[in-house]
Amino acid sequence: MFYRASLQAAAALASLSLVAGCSALSGSGSDVDQHISVGTTSSPSTLDPAGAWDNSWELMRNVFQTLVSFPTGSTKPQPDAAECVFTDSTSMAYRCELKSGLKFSDGETLDAEAVKYSIDRILAIKAKGGPLGLLGSLDRVETKGDDLVIFHLKKSDATFPFVLATPAMSIVAPKQYPKDKLRTGNAVTGSGPYVLDHYEPHTVAELKKNDSYKGFANRKNDSVTIRYYAKSDEMVEALRADKIDATYRGLTADEVIGLQSGKKEDKGLQLVESVGADIRFLVFNPKDPVAGKPAVREAIARLVDRDALVAKVYQGTAEPLYSIVPKGIAAHTTSFFDTFGDPDPKKAREVLTDAGITEPVEMTFWYTTDRYGSSTAPEFEEIKRQLEKSGLFKITLRSAPWTAFQEGFNKGQYPVFGRGWFPDFPDPDNFIAPFVGKESATGGMYVNKKITDQLLPSSRKESDRGAVSKQFAEAQQIMVQDIPLLPLWQGKLYIAAGEDIGGGERALDPQTVMQMWELYRKASW
Repeated sequence: MFYRASLQAAAALASLSLVAGCSALSGSGSDVDQHISVGTTSSPSTLDPAGAWDNSWELMRNVFQTLVSFPTGSTKPQPDAAECVFTDSTSMAYRCELKSGLKFSDGETLDAEAVKYSIDRILAIKAKGGPLGLLGSLDRVETKGDDLVIFHLKKSDATFPFVLATPAMSIVAPKQYPKDKLRTGNAVTGSGPYVLDHYEPHTVAELKKNDSYKGFANRKNDSVTIRYYAKSDEMVEALRADKIDATYRGLTADEVIGLQSGKKEDKGLQLVESVGADIRFLVFNPKDPVAGKPAVREAIARLVDRDALVAKVYQGTAEPLYSIVPKGIAAHTTSFFDTFGDPDPKKAREVLTDAGITEPVEMTFWYTTDRYGSSTAPEFEEIKRQLEKSGLFKITLRSAPWTAFQEGFNKGQYPVFGRGWFPDFPDPDNFIAPFVGKESATGGMYVNKKITDQLLPSSRKESDRGAVSKQFAEAQQIMVQDIPLLPLWQGKLYIAAGEDIGGGERALDPQTVMQMWELYRKASW
């Protein structure tokens, strides 16, 4: 099926070695130090899963456990803390039986009540920008004894196992996490592959093996240090200086191309490329007096030149995106191109004039400085240049660190802002549902009942996820008509590492979340 093939493609990674080396995985008894140091520009915004619907998942996947998970190479959720199955043909009751002997890192027993507690607190806290929107189909969580959990759904939802596989559904220790508010501080109590031994926000996370872990992860190292960098050039310099062993998230196009070219300073490094499903788009605030005008949004849609944007800023490490559902995912279309075609300043002017807008439109565009890498600022400079070149717009650019930026758009403070999306799971549902509705990942900017009340429920009755193209094609066309957001590009993911580091080709799972346990240091022959 096409859906299964797309999942396999998303999980497949091709290693592009810049140098050749003769090495092997260190075996039992080897004196090779299996401590790995990894750098990233993507630091967590929270350590509490009930508040996380962003790249905080990168750390959470490694220190928490979920009932089911996505091991590299899997095409559907696999057992982690539990064996799970739908108990009915309508996909409305999902039953999970926990493994025996599960414990949290503080020694507390991980039982059915802990699972129920973890999910119920997401529903109770309703954290702004949190994962509540993923649980729209959940009615209630039932427990039977210590090891049985049953999720009763309000409606058919064949994607529910995919939701449970996200780090947002991590199981937390009830005694350590308040039921009605997010946990504060820099500690984590989970049951994942690693224990968070030390954490300094935006600086470093120290992970060590969790001796009581019982799950699918085969840990190929003993401990991991994650270092967080404000700028990607600092991260790359740290890699070249052997201060870190590998990078993930945040390499700019120039840095990727530089690593591919085999410069002298990059001798001894390798680059691993992943098929990407990550996307970038603009979000329009419908309550803003300017961005709320349909003609303004359509004019922008008719002016943005995606080909020029990805050529100038991303240089082959991204490609134009003409739908919110990217290539490689079932139900992908090119609806924005089909409707608006190539950039057309003349048509954009006609659209504004017909709406009575004859003066250049003044707008403020916002972006985050520390979430999507150093290319974000040049990207917005290019968008500003394109819009202003038409003579139809005058754009002011503003930026903020992710935590403040997220708070700002959730409060509706920004007329237009840039948003990135790494999929929760590789299904078209996850590229539509998160952006529609009052609890959406874009601050509840866009509500459309045809999508939320008809098309999504209809698609979720279909267990064959390759057979939902009709519903999602219609949903994408509705979003073209309303233009609540404007897709810009989809990218590729890269891991840069020293030649002595193995496992990079397996480190990104089908959700494009980093599995630190796959990395290891090779022993020289």
